[in-house]
Amino acid sequence: MRRRLILRGQVQGVGCRPWVCQQARALGVRGWVRNTGEGVEVLAEGLVNEVDQLVARLNQLPAPGRVDELLTGDAHAPGLPAVASADFTILPSPALGEQAPLHALLGADLAVCDTCLVELFDPTSHRWRHPFIHCPQCGPRYTVTRRLPFDRANTSLADFDLCPRCEAEVHDPHDRRFHDQTQACPDCGPRLSLFLSNGEAVSGDAVAQTWQMLASGRIVAVQGVGGFHLCCDARQPEAVARLRALKRRPTQPLAVVAANVASLQDWLEVSPDEARWLRSPERPIVLLNQKSHTAQAYPGLAPHLRSLGVMLPYTPVHHLLFHEAAGRPAGQAWLEQAQAPWLVMTSGNAPGEPLVIDHDHAWRELAPLADALLLHDRAITARNDDSVLRVRPDGSASWLRRGRGYAPLPLSWPARQGASSPTVLALGGELKATLCLSTPHVSGGTQVFVSPHVGNLDNAGTRMAFDALAQQWPVWRQVHPTALACDLHPDFYSSRLAAECAGQADLPLIPVQHHHAHIAAVLAEHAHDPASLQPVIGLALDGHGLGSDGQAWGGELLRVHRDQCQRLGHLHPLPLPGGERAAREPWRQGVALLHTLGRGDEIAARFADQPSAAGLQSWLAQAHAKTAPASSLTALPHSTSLGRLFDAAAGVLRVLDRSGHEGDAAMRLESLAARSVVRLPVPTAPTFSPLPTSGPTSAPSALSAQSVLDWRPLMHWLCDQATASHVATSPATQVADAAAVFHLTLARDLAAWATQACVQHDIDTVVLNGGCLANRLLDDALTQHLHAAGLRVWRASHYPCGDGGLSLGQAWVAHHRLTTPVSLTA
Repeated sequence: MRRRLILRGQVQGVGCRPWVCQQARALGVRGWVRNTGEGVEVLAEGLVNEVDQLVARLNQLPAPGRVDELLTGDAHAPGLPAVASADFTILPSPALGEQAPLHALLGADLAVCDTCLVELFDPTSHRWRHPFIHCPQCGPRYTVTRRLPFDRANTSLADFDLCPRCEAEVHDPHDRRFHDQTQACPDCGPRLSLFLSNGEAVSGDAVAQTWQMLASGRIVAVQGVGGFHLCCDARQPEAVARLRALKRRPTQPLAVVAANVASLQDWLEVSPDEARWLRSPERPIVLLNQKSHTAQAYPGLAPHLRSLGVMLPYTPVHHLLFHEAAGRPAGQAWLEQAQAPWLVMTSGNAPGEPLVIDHDHAWRELAPLADALLLHDRAITARNDDSVLRVRPDGSASWLRRGRGYAPLPLSWPARQGASSPTVLALGGELKATLCLSTPHVSGGTQVFVSPHVGNLDNAGTRMAFDALAQQWPVWRQVHPTALACDLHPDFYSSRLAAECAGQADLPLIPVQHHHAHIAAVLAEHAHDPASLQPVIGLALDGHGLGSDGQAWGGELLRVHRDQCQRLGHLHPLPLPGGERAAREPWRQGVALLHTLGRGDEIAARFADQPSAAGLQSWLAQAHAKTAPASSLTALPHSTSLGRLFDAAAGVLRVLDRSGHEGDAAMRLESLAARSVVRLPVPTAPTFSPLPTSGPTSAPSALSAQSVLDWRPLMHWLCDQATASHVATSPATQVADAAAVFHLTLARDLAAWATQACVQHDIDTVVLNGGCLANRLLDDALTQHLHAAGLRVWRASHYPCGDGGLSLGQAWVAHHRLTTPVSLTA
């Protein structure tokens, strides 16, 4: 028999073609295999039993490969390459038409595999200590690819000619590097070079010299897979402090790399699920809770925070640095033994600039920040910063940043009967920017690609990088957008860019309200579930987003149905004295809180160290007096944001007065709360009204019948605790207990609020999203209460809960707005 097969899924850049060839030859099947714009194409000829066995094996493609669809094509179509008389071969990829959309997927960047590590540390191996050892199942893919299909000629490895030994391996069907497109060795390159920041080359082994510099307290800019890292010895406080000063990053937490999980266990709490994520081939940064003595020993790594971001080595260079530190032990046993060093590896960029990926920018931007630069000559074709997540109690991930290891792997949406899928380019928001491209799939559904994290669009460099990505991604997939989507805020750079692109191409522009997009992003993740097309109740909890009424939102109770969104309620508004400045100076939010509570006479005493506190109170009082009715706050800049309420709590508790980075106040407040032993009881039966409270550490509940969640009773209580903490014998414990009750009471009341809305609207699913859900304590407690009420809870589990997921939600809304014949009634 003769069969033609199309394999779709993760089948390029994962060793699929050589694996298929080896399987076919083992079975005696003739034919060929090649990459195409669809994925991988196979033509098989042989006895019926032999071909059937081959087809059965195709669904067993080894990881990281994955066959999503196995389709049968016309085995006798004109123009197909001929079959050799008694062989199975790998054919060159056919030329792709520039107008034909690509349906093949590009692999993500993965850590060096265990088999390669055996070679790396085998002194008898040709690749002993080779800094670029990889194989068909591991190593960089997205960040070395210039175009598809995934052939060496289309990657930055094309810059290196294979030596005779590598050439022989590539053509040996019995070698594990048979047809390896990223083949490399010490003879054919790539190569490492170490330079001092003044440009002087450092002689000798580059890895050994780099380790010596790090051990002596120096800072080295290290070129990696998707960009540069700034690196120093994490256990030398002076080096860490110097790196912070040079990068102007006084308090933002720094990520560290440790040799293995065993190297963490004396210092950090590591659950089995967290260890699984750490060891995964994607190697994300995982937020782990520090043990009490860790923060005391190394306060400069994550100041004032309970969690520390940690990842395990994912490049050969990382492993080689730890190997050098260990004294170059023989064999592989040391890889699982605890190693003392930790290395700070923070994103390599100048303050406010995008991640550096090339030598020119490295010399210009990183040389002033580092003592040396460890460079290689394999070009990085795309930025891809480290992914960051924390692990929930159920083992799922709450993402803070999605990049290396995961991007640009797509999400799939099922086909909708009678609706053709549009091509939507969604440009996200202003902070933690990503873009999303949704394209029709040949199978009838939709493939959705969310870009790696780009950064905040508040500087020229990041905007230029974002512009380039917005132009490149449609070209990369060989598609032309039929619509653009963006945030409702017209002043966001991403919104202006979307409007400009839509105007130039005469395409529809679909603005999507910020918090609607947050909820829609979670629905997009659950598109395989028919319930995602039914109404849900959404709690969108974040720092800021422009509402449909032109006001600042951030604590929203929504009813969302596909592309429709209805605001059911919101948090009681809080003034923003100074607008955006209030978000950077929590003491200002503390003043606004006291004013709102009618406790303005306490401001002078509580904030005696702030010279402008009295003037701020006077301004608030005058502005309030001019409103009508007198109790209204609508004449003042105000927000319903939960993020700003966290800032107010941190301000009134004097946790900090000025934030060193975005989310600083909320993160410190969460870390304080985590140290407390105070816990509120979790309901064991459905509850649709505020839970009763009792005891000296319980705060009153305040669920308004007008769908406004009134936090004032809770915050009155919190202010009383703040007053008591000034005279308590253990004020730190008092503040920690108050912070814990603040978190848990909010979670309880938010859950009751959403539960009440579910009952009123006959809905059984609550969607939680927004940057505040990065808060471990709030996320876990809120989910626990909702589950106890018998509700289904959906959260972001594959994409960031914050603004990094906005582009996905915008694409979901635009997709349904363009494919729903009649607008649904919310």
